[in-house]
Amino acid sequence: MTNKTGIVYLIGAGPGDPGLLTIKAKECIETADVVVYDYLASPFLLDYAGSDAQIIYVGKKGGDHTLSQDKINLLLVDKAKEGLDVARLKGGDPFVFGRGGEEAQMLLSHGVPYEVIPGVTSAIAAPAYAGIPVTHRDHTSFVSFITGHEDPTKKDTSMQWDVYAKSNATLVFLMGVKNLKNIVKNLIAHGKESNTPIALVRWGTTAKQQTVTGTLETIVERVKLAKLTSPAIIIIGHVVSLRDELAWFDKRPLFGKRIVITRARAQASNLVSMLARLGAHCIEIPSIRIVPPQDLDSLKKSIEDISKYDWLVFTSVNGVKFFFDTLFDMGRDVRVLGHLKFACIGPVTKERLRDFGITSDILPQTYRAESVIDAFSMVEIKDKKVLLPRAKKARTILPEELTKMGARVDEVTAYETRLDVEGKEELISLLESNEIDAVTFTSSSTVSNFMSMLESKDTKKLLKNVVTASIGPITSDTARSLDIEPAIEAKEYTIQGLVDSLIAYYESEK
Repeated sequence: MTNKTGIVYLIGAGPGDPGLLTIKAKECIETADVVVYDYLASPFLLDYAGSDAQIIYVGKKGGDHTLSQDKINLLLVDKAKEGLDVARLKGGDPFVFGRGGEEAQMLLSHGVPYEVIPGVTSAIAAPAYAGIPVTHRDHTSFVSFITGHEDPTKKDTSMQWDVYAKSNATLVFLMGVKNLKNIVKNLIAHGKESNTPIALVRWGTTAKQQTVTGTLETIVERVKLAKLTSPAIIIIGHVVSLRDELAWFDKRPLFGKRIVITRARAQASNLVSMLARLGAHCIEIPSIRIVPPQDLDSLKKSIEDISKYDWLVFTSVNGVKFFFDTLFDMGRDVRVLGHLKFACIGPVTKERLRDFGITSDILPQTYRAESVIDAFSMVEIKDKKVLLPRAKKARTILPEELTKMGARVDEVTAYETRLDVEGKEELISLLESNEIDAVTFTSSSTVSNFMSMLESKDTKKLLKNVVTASIGPITSDTARSLDIEPAIEAKEYTIQGLVDSLIAYYESEK
C-alpha cells in the first residue's frame, strides 16, 4: 500500500459532442490511473485513457443508478487513497447540476486533493446546436438555469414559479422531461403567457439530437407525439423563435443517419470523423482486422535482397505501412530504396508513401486491367524485377498484367486481413431492430467478412431497408457475388469519394 494519496480531477465531459471536451480535460484523462464516468459522458472520451487505466462506469439516469451518489463519493476517495490519480468524468459541467460540489466536499473531508476542470454545459450547448441563443439583445439579456428534477408540486418546493413566470429571462430547465407537464402548468398558473415559445432538445450536440418546439399551451402534446424522452433540456422564452432562422446542426446533409463503419478500427478514424462532421451517427462495427503476417520471412528476405529489384509497387496504405514497419525493424531506412522506381494503386496509397519522403513514379487509379496497362505503358517494364508487398489474399489482376508485360514479379505477404467478430451481436441486434440506415464497405474483405458475421441469418430481410455503399467497382463486384446490390458506388475510389457519394444519394432522396 502506497503512502501517497492520488488526486481526483472532477472533469466536465461536455454535453455529448466529444469535440467539445477541453484540452485540459483531455490531458487529465490521458494521465489518469482510473477513469470514472457516468451515463451522459461520451464513451468516445475513453479512447484518450491510457491502455493500463482502470475504467469504471457509474451510470446515473432517471430511476436507474449503477451506483448511488454516496457510493460514487466513496469510490473516488478509496481510489485516491490507493495512490491512484482519478479522472471523474461528469456530463456537462461538474458544478452545474452535476453534484460536483458534493463530491468535492467528500474528497476534502477525507484529505484527498482535487481539481475542478469545467466543462461545456448542455444548458448552453444544446440550445446552441438547436439554433437557439440563450441570450439575444432583441429578446433578453439574461438567462436562468433551473433544475427540472425536483417535483414542482411538493409543498416545500424551492421553485419560485412566480419569479420565473414574471421574468423576461430565458428559462433553461435541466433534467425536466418527466416533469414537463407540471412545469408548464405552474408557469401558466403564475402568469406566464400560454403562447410563450418553448423547445425541448434531446441528446443535444450529438447525432441523435432531437428538437421539439411549440408553446406552453401545445408543447406537452407535441412531445408526446414525438415520443421524446430524457435526456433532454427545456428552453422557454422568445429566443426559441429564432430556431427557424438559426438552426444549423440538424440541417447538415447526413444528420441523424445511422451509418455502420465496417473498416478496420485502426483505419476508421478518418471516415468516422468525416461522416460525423456531416451529422451522421457513426456505428463502428469492424468486420476486419489488419495484422502482420504470421510468417515475415518472405518480406524480410525481399528487403535483404532489395538491391535486386527495379520496381516497388504498393496496392494499399496497409502495404506501405507494414513494409516500412518491417524495414525499420530490420535496422534499415529509406536510403536502401534509392535505386528503385515506385508505383501506387490509388491516390491515398500515393499520399501514404509520401509520408516517408518518396514520390510514386506512376499511379494506376484502380486494380482493373486497363488501368494497370495504361499506367505502365509509358515505362519500360519488360525484364524488370518487381516487388509487390501486399495482403496475404489479394486479387491476381496486377501481377498477371505485369507478367504479361514481361515483368518478373515477386509477391510477398506484408499483412493479413482477418475476420473481426467482436461486434457481431451488436450488428445483428441493430439490423433486426431497424436501427441502421446505411453500411459502408471500403474493400472486398469488408464485404465478405460482414456477410460472414451474419452467418445463416436472412440477409435479404435484414438489409431490406439498409443503404449499402461501396468504395468502388471491385468492392461492388464482391458485394454482388454475395447477393448484395450496392445502392451507392463511389465515383472516386477514395474515402472522400465514398462520403461524397453518400451525400449525393441522400440529397437525391429529399
